[in-house]
Amino acid sequence: MAISLSLVALFGLVLFFLLRSRTLGPGAAFIAAGFGFFLASTGAARPINQLTESLIQTVQNL
Repeated sequence: MAISLSLVALFGLVLFFLLRSRTLGPGAAFIAAGFGFFLASTGAARPINQLTESLIQTVQNL
């Protein structure tokens, strides 16, 4: 749970800076956040979580 919370914070921070630098508009940020929210409720959520955990473990072992 701590890993997913920190990834949410990281992605939120990236979205914040993209909005602040005007690289990403408010509409696109809303769509990106909505896409992530709805993607989490699909069958793709479990494989994405497994892939993320595998990548994190790989990076930690380097």
